Amino acid sequence: MSQRATIESSLVRDVGVWGLAASVVNLVIGGGIFRIPSDPAVAGLLGAAAPLAYLICAVAMGLVVLSMAEAGSRVSMTGGPYAYVETAFGPYAGFLVGVLVWTIGATAVPAVAMIFADNFAVVVPGFQSEAGRIGLLVAVYAVLVWINVRGVKQGTRLIAAATVVKLLPLVLLVAIGAFGMHAPYLTPAAMPPKHDFARAAMVLVFVFAGFESALVPSGEVRESSRTVPRALLLGMGMVTVLFIALQFVVQGILGPRLVGSATPLSDAAATVMGPWGARLFSLAVVFSTFGFLSGMALAMPRALFAFARDGYAPRALASVHRRFHTPHVAIVAQAALTVVLAATDAFERLVVLANLAALLAYLGCTAAAFELHRRDVRADGEPFRLPGRNLIPVAAGILVIVLLSSITIREWRFAGLVLAVASLVFVSTRRGRVDRGLTSPT
Repeated sequence: MSQRATIESSLVRDVGVWGLAASVVNLVIGGGIFRIPSDPAVAGLLGAAAPLAYLICAVAMGLVVLSMAEAGSRVSMTGGPYAYVETAFGPYAGFLVGVLVWTIGATAVPAVAMIFADNFAVVVPGFQSEAGRIGLLVAVYAVLVWINVRGVKQGTRLIAAATVVKLLPLVLLVAIGAFGMHAPYLTPAAMPPKHDFARAAMVLVFVFAGFESALVPSGEVRESSRTVPRALLLGMGMVTVLFIALQFVVQGILGPRLVGSATPLSDAAATVMGPWGARLFSLAVVFSTFGFLSGMALAMPRALFAFARDGYAPRALASVHRRFHTPHVAIVAQAALTVVLAATDAFERLVVLANLAALLAYLGCTAAAFELHRRDVRADGEPFRLPGRNLIPVAAGILVIVLLSSITIREWRFAGLVLAVASLVFVSTRRGRVDRGLTSPT
């Protein structure tokens, strides 16, 4: 058995369908849904027709999700998209996609951490100062590290609980709000032009993003050939139905007041539930962002672990706890990095990378799904097979390329810098990887 396989085999495969589906739901429902219904590109351009943009986006993202479902059923190593692309196209392409996926987490998580701290300070007085918020984050991440080091099962249970808690107020708003809608608010005066739907769908792509990070701990998933596709389809199906229902209900309650609202869900809840509804959604933001942080505390350290396992990062990050069988050093390192970036605000210069990084990672995964299907690569069982042979990955790839056409020159420059640094790391670590038998000398 190779050194890489030995390290990977020391992990415990404790994540099942419901645990992975909860992680998908948890990471997709972060903080965006509390703001996106009133976005000028959604409610402003489309008004009552906005739910149709969600359907368009859901179909588009569904093609990407289906492609990842097949790729995930064929590759079961830690790293998720990183492992899929590496298996299909080799170490260099895989490493670049791995860096892109990790970059999404490295930029988004500190930002959400500060959103969590800011909203927590509103709900619980005494944390308004900068020192108070940083102290809160240190305490929260100490707890998350303790839970995740003790086992992937414990981390998954925390995510499942956080997912249920964050879903409750959203489902409650849909259920109660359905009786407070006004029919005129739900009838478009005229159907918006196609380009307005396209622009809104472009914005909504990133509301549906996040599921790729849930796939990073693939080395701890039971029967990945069955679990990954089922969990992805289940989780994304639930999110799609919920997002469309929320947009429909909020539009029906607020009507013209929806456009420009900074807190559309809270405003809708206050309208149909009274002041306690608004307070409920202040808490909901705290719970939702905490759930996102919990999910990323499970997923992102596995990316560092995969880099170290393959010789791209210090070997210590690939250490596995002897008792709990978790990548404990990577968990601590990722948590420390998140708190430091949140405290220094250094992450803000990199946030622009998140959208482009996600699209490039999706493009790599759709191409990998095509190649893995063509070669009939198999992991631990009969893989999930898409209908129409390879038509779905091709369609998904074309869609992503169309979306990439909207990226600005500045964003491409930032992405080019990140990929250049990643390429330098790949080249500079090659000798060490050859010496450890992690790559071929030729």
